[in-house]
Amino acid sequence: MTAFRCPAEELAKLASCGLLPEQRLSQAIAEHLGRTARISPSAAERRSWDRSLPMLARDLVDAGLGDVEMLVEFQLPLTSKRADAVLAGVDRLTGHDAYVVVELKQWSRAELYEHDPDLVLVEGVPHAPRLHPAVQVRTYRDYLADFIEVLDDRSDVVDGVAYLHNAADPDIRDLYSTARGKHVHLFGRTRRAAFLDYLRNRFAPRPGFDAAERLLASAIRPSKQLLALAAREIKEREQFVLLDEQRLAYEIVLHSVDRARKDGTKEVVIVTGGPGSGKSVIALSLLGELSRRGRAVLHATGSRSFTETLRRVPGKGSSKVKSLFKYFNSFTQAQPDGLDVLICDEAHRLRETSQYRFTPAHLRSDRRQVDELIDAARVPVFLLDEHQVVRPGEMGTVTAIRAHAQARGIRVREISLNEQFRCGGSRAYESWVLRLLGLGGGAPEPWEGDDHFSVALAGSPEELEAVLRSQLGLGYSARITAGFCWPWSEPRKDDTLVHDVRIGDWSRPWNVKGERAVGQAPASALWATADGGFEQVGCVYTAQGFEYDWNGVIIGPDLVARDGRLVTVRAANRDPALTRGADDEEADRLIRNTYKVLLTRGMAGTVIYAVDAETRQFLSRLLPPL
Repeated sequence: MTAFRCPAEELAKLASCGLLPEQRLSQAIAEHLGRTARISPSAAERRSWDRSLPMLARDLVDAGLGDVEMLVEFQLPLTSKRADAVLAGVDRLTGHDAYVVVELKQWSRAELYEHDPDLVLVEGVPHAPRLHPAVQVRTYRDYLADFIEVLDDRSDVVDGVAYLHNAADPDIRDLYSTARGKHVHLFGRTRRAAFLDYLRNRFAPRPGFDAAERLLASAIRPSKQLLALAAREIKEREQFVLLDEQRLAYEIVLHSVDRARKDGTKEVVIVTGGPGSGKSVIALSLLGELSRRGRAVLHATGSRSFTETLRRVPGKGSSKVKSLFKYFNSFTQAQPDGLDVLICDEAHRLRETSQYRFTPAHLRSDRRQVDELIDAARVPVFLLDEHQVVRPGEMGTVTAIRAHAQARGIRVREISLNEQFRCGGSRAYESWVLRLLGLGGGAPEPWEGDDHFSVALAGSPEELEAVLRSQLGLGYSARITAGFCWPWSEPRKDDTLVHDVRIGDWSRPWNVKGERAVGQAPASALWATADGGFEQVGCVYTAQGFEYDWNGVIIGPDLVARDGRLVTVRAANRDPALTRGADDEEADRLIRNTYKVLLTRGMAGTVIYAVDAETRQFLSRLLPPL
């Protein structure tokens, strides 16, 4: 964990000395964060420090608490979020460590947004609600209590304070009415005296150095309370039955965890399986069981859609449980072996590094993402399907993970679910798709049927949509996807989507790009699961990781039949990641893997339409018509 730290009295002196830029408080904080965390603060952040932190420091000094330690820009574990300040000191009553998370606001006037107790409207920011500062600091306070080991079973030693030091009572009266809670407090300018009394009641006038040291040096892991809550929440929603290889994989992971704890060893477990083989069921079952056993466990993926859905489903109703679901790039600064288990679901989405194209130069590193994940836990578990690598830079393969583990001298266990029956859908159909796409198992062959799964070829996109819409009307779930062969426009100013996917007279928009709904269209991460998703065409990035009853797939002009087999046409693909970041051989593999993902989302049936006429003719010899 990183923070700029010093006693309140020293910070107050630093803020008042000199007028030159290099002598200002913000310069000292920026230099420290740049050196220790490779953070380059913005000009707005620096101005905020110069205006707010000296006031907080002077309040501590005026309260006789100049020796309380101030941890400025305190980074919350395993996130990019930073609390404005954490005060570390000695509890006035118990003599034990005491901490206060402080959220500083320079607002002069704010009111509740449309009577919502969690949202506020700030003067100068019209029609753009902000999170209530007491709610914000409560989440920070709870997060620290949930993830810092020295606070485990001692959450009462952490308080949260929202301090609006420029705001008089009449200008924020609404906010006080909803800022309630045993460990969370709100103070404005008018209530400065009450704030000083609070600080005097909270801290003894003694140095906070040792308390700060213990906090900063603490291991990072989910607390017992959080794990117990996760176990209960997941158990209440659990309807998982693990069979054969699924159960075997589950038991092997639990055995590896017990042995690692007993012997002080480290082990990597790799679980492979195709769509519907139960990888994510295993992952969630492990998360629930390991939480029940009090093990330090987190779940991570590289997919925003998949992670956000997990946060909304297993984590529904509990912001704490949501915090157990992370992204692969959350572990760049994780403590080595700080977790007992890290469950890496959808591990075919692993990237070469945790950096991306918008990562500032000073934050870039050549450390491999797989190494970060292996280092983060005693037993990292990777669940993957190698045929679902669909983007340049993704390297989630058994060979790569095994090589990185063995280079460190770490034992590797491998479990295959490929002989396991599919939880939904058809194993015979999955094999047929692999042959069709040239991904293994021989040449394409006619579909011979499956009593429990339907496959058919549509003669037009209108026909494909009509069949799926009829299934939707019968109460089944259904979605339409397509290869990335059409442009993808931003929403119009009137909050409508552009119909980019055009085939003759038929057209539909792509799923929403961003994280907010557009009209009746759900946000990107919820396209596969939320109401309204059927009216847009999904891409591989929103479909991957999900299944629905009926699956419609439009094969675009980037995959066509020529001379009795399917070939890829890279020039017809519009995916910027593919067109810029792959050679021809890799592009061919990624396009085929993309259609493998799209074609295997259905649990009851799949309807296929191909844009290219020769491809439709080729498929007509393999598939029955509707």
